[in-house]
Amino acid sequence: MTPPFPKRIAVPRDPASITRKLFKQAFGYGPTHLIKAPARLELLGSHAEWNAGLSLSVAIDQHLCLAAAPRTDGKIELISSAYPEQETVWLSNLEPTPEAPWTALVKVVLQQLRLRGVHFGGFNAVVHSQIPPGAGFGSSGALMAATALTVRELYPHKLTETGAVVRRLGRERMPALTKLDRLRIAALCRTAGQGAVREPGGLLDVTSALCGKAFHVVLADTQHGTVETLPLIGEVAVVVCDTGRVSPIIEAESAALRYHAAGAAQRLSVKSLRSVEPQQLKAACGRLTPRQHAVAYHLVGENQRVVAAERALHSGDLEQFGQYLFQSHASASEFFGNTGPALDRLVALARSHPGCLGARVSGTGFGSYTVNLVLWNEVEEFCARIEAAFAQATGGKLKTMRCRVVDGAAAG
Repeated sequence: MTPPFPKRIAVPRDPASITRKLFKQAFGYGPTHLIKAPARLELLGSHAEWNAGLSLSVAIDQHLCLAAAPRTDGKIELISSAYPEQETVWLSNLEPTPEAPWTALVKVVLQQLRLRGVHFGGFNAVVHSQIPPGAGFGSSGALMAATALTVRELYPHKLTETGAVVRRLGRERMPALTKLDRLRIAALCRTAGQGAVREPGGLLDVTSALCGKAFHVVLADTQHGTVETLPLIGEVAVVVCDTGRVSPIIEAESAALRYHAAGAAQRLSVKSLRSVEPQQLKAACGRLTPRQHAVAYHLVGENQRVVAAERALHSGDLEQFGQYLFQSHASASEFFGNTGPALDRLVALARSHPGCLGARVSGTGFGSYTVNLVLWNEVEEFCARIEAAFAQATGGKLKTMRCRVVDGAAAG
């Protein structure tokens, strides 16, 4: 196994350049391939995956990069700039190990590729990411997407409905990914992720990482497995306001939401709340506990908001689209219960700014950050004002981040 990286490294800020340099430092030669996979930012669609619901998200300009080169001894060596644990494994044993837990998602993607009939050999790989882990920005999805695309580049193949077709291209690069290619890779990664985390929530990340498109929103229907991109064209910017605070029991709180949603669906005799209409929920109020009804009310309403927001985006009505973000946050605060005083205060401050079209809690919730649609010429003033107001009100420091909406994962 190669030695770990030195603690201090003088490297450029571009994540692709950083990753290439780290690879060369680790292995003594440059990588043959590099994949860049973007972070994901949820605009609408609270916890859609485990509700078979609808989600609107964007791929943003924070990237995870994976640099790789093939090797011929049947081994895979995995290194990350973020974790001290490195791992060298044989192709014959791709089971996750507790010694290097961050490699689990890499291995489950490799297992799924093998189950689909993809034949691949060993390789060296270095991962470097700008995406903060565990914060709801889709770091896991980016890693899975980058892994699948790395194997595609190193050992050319094309996924089909029934398996995989090997592509022998000589020295030629693989052709650009089609929409169908991206959807099939996303489906494979989501299956892999379900096996790794044993929960369906959060796996929309890989869909956004693969299917994102610059100046577009990704509409994902988790019930039918379809993905569409909608134009986000106008003089607006996407701004993240990050408190840096996350509930210490976020996993338990998220699990409680899933429990109440599943209980509501069971009492309503439906597979998921996706098939429940508002009038049906109102009529069945007496059959649910108060908490089940509150959770279901938000999730059913959120699907309705996504449908309405789709129409607004198609017509280019960004002001109306922003109003659905405000409505979503109000519902999350009153009924879903995944916001909290800091995030509610942030949205109230954003609403009071004339340049903000919409704002809401994003990601898993229970602290951390909001997403805001802000007129482009108001961004600097908006960020300065909301940072100052948050500091005055709470004594805490707010981090604002202007995000570009970018294309999905690709070779860099």
